[in-house]
Amino acid sequence: MSGAEAPRCLPPIALPGPLEQRLPAGTIDSHFHVFDPAAPLNTPRSYTPQMLTLADWLVYADRVGIDRGVLVQPSVYGLDNSVLLAALAQAPHRLRGVVVIAPETSDAELQRLDGMGVRGVRINLRNKGGIGLDAMAALAPRIRALGWHVQFQVGPDNLADVTALTAQYGITGVIDHLAFLPLAAPAAALDALSRVLDSGQVLVKISAPYRLGDTADHAGYRHVVGGLASRHAERLLWGSDWPHTELFDTMVDDAALIALSLAAAPSTAQHQLFSQNATSLYWSH
Repeated sequence: MSGAEAPRCLPPIALPGPLEQRLPAGTIDSHFHVFDPAAPLNTPRSYTPQMLTLADWLVYADRVGIDRGVLVQPSVYGLDNSVLLAALAQAPHRLRGVVVIAPETSDAELQRLDGMGVRGVRINLRNKGGIGLDAMAALAPRIRALGWHVQFQVGPDNLADVTALTAQYGITGVIDHLAFLPLAAPAAALDALSRVLDSGQVLVKISAPYRLGDTADHAGYRHVVGGLASRHAERLLWGSDWPHTELFDTMVDDAALIALSLAAAPSTAQHQLFSQNATSLYWSH
């Protein structure tokens, strides 16, 4: 799909007046994107985003109770991380970043990125414009030395790869969006994801349930998150996935999404899921 043909995403729904529920104190949004109308988009790409900026996310974050956030490089910018880095420079104490870089990136550049708040590299097997699993051979040993992790946007079919590669390189892995397991019938994929978390080397984001084929009452999401939290609370991260790219027909309601996340996460595990785990992963140095 060329840039001209990549469909345009819907804009986020405006938040209502007073919110019925806000996120717990100290919440870290471990997954969001920002864009810049002046920055060229990658071609080919999977979607055309709304031009929501860091200023827009800060308004959203303050409304819903997000304390800090982790910017993730969107596929539409390919290997050009300039929009993300400019955003990090605007709020260095409040933000961290996960970039997409070429395997041959120099050690000096990695050091520069670390100093700007970058804490990971994203491998994306689901969208155009990213890097693949083969990039780990060149990158993993060097970013591990910096205390970074590898973030994987993969489906259930690649979970064994995540386990093998994180073990091979002795590096922490983070899986996006519950590994895109089908929430309406999660059994086999959930078992596979649980085995990955059993390794103690991988975390998973409980983000973007609207991408995962849940039932109308969201029973699947509540079942999956509740079950994972009972066994692996220390391996879970919450993220907003704002501004919800690749939604072209119906846009998710952020207030309802936050209420669902809070309902799904046991109260005894909420501090870990919404704050503690992300603090350890992204703000350890």
